[in-house]
Amino acid sequence: MTAVSSWLVSGGVGFIGHHVVRALLDRGDTVRVLDDFSDAPYPTALKRANAEELTRTSKAVEIVEGCVTDAPLVARLMTGVSGVIHLAGLAGVRPSFAEPARYQRVNVEGTATMLDAAQKANISLFAFASSSSVYGNATPLPAREDAPAIVPESPYAASKRSAELVTASLLRKTPAMRGVALRFFTVYGRRQRPEMAITLFLRKILAGQPITVFGDGSMRRDFTHVDDIVRGVLASVDRSPPGFREYNLGSGAPITLRDLVEAMGRAAGKTPIVEHAPVPLGDVDATFADIARGRAELGWEPRVPLEEGLRKVVTWLREEG
Repeated sequence: MTAVSSWLVSGGVGFIGHHVVRALLDRGDTVRVLDDFSDAPYPTALKRANAEELTRTSKAVEIVEGCVTDAPLVARLMTGVSGVIHLAGLAGVRPSFAEPARYQRVNVEGTATMLDAAQKANISLFAFASSSSVYGNATPLPAREDAPAIVPESPYAASKRSAELVTASLLRKTPAMRGVALRFFTVYGRRQRPEMAITLFLRKILAGQPITVFGDGSMRRDFTHVDDIVRGVLASVDRSPPGFREYNLGSGAPITLRDLVEAMGRAAGKTPIVEHAPVPLGDVDATFADIARGRAELGWEPRVPLEEGLRKVVTWLREEG
């Protein structure tokens, strides 16, 4: 298997994207980033700050502003790269009910546009960000990659599963190509989107403000630290076999929201003030990753326990003021 050292990373100045680009640069690779710098769900100001940090600290990164659905632009950007990591897309279960067509256009059409261009450029590797949301409530837990994922609970989940199916079908044209769908499980850590639970809750706990927990706190989530996600992304692009392959990247250790709140209180050194609200449309009862495939095929497994990860987030938030 030929090593890949030159990359096109879409969404490379977002939360996960920035961390992945930083890791690629740190190991000596060259990276071209494509990002539209849109303001949702990740704020434009944070993307600009991430982009500035990358270009200030490395001469091996090029950042291009544009959209993954812009086929001529995407085709031009494939020149000179040997691998694609497609992380751009619209995230968020709840917002997808308000803009379902936009989610399909960006997440499905964008993925098809990126992969089609990569195939035409004879690029050997295409990895992209899928989601644990593809499993829904109908999938037995812990969720295995080969389990049925046919009852999406939201337009967002449907768009990610559709992107997987489009990728699998297009790869029939290029069977030697490596195509990887990375099913991320509730990623948190430094630079996380401000509205996501852990960052939002910890900011409020540190400020002595109440937090809103949906339901009775019994919902379970498989929270995964971004450092583990980055190692999983790198392992998948370095070691995945030819053809289409899905990988769960999760902690494999779900926790109830009730227990999460208690753990955040310990990390912050403060007692959380909790309010409750109804469970929003589209939220699943639980996420729980079976990570056996990643362990066996990629030599990857998570290393950051939740308590340690929460302390890292608290340190970051205090540094940010």
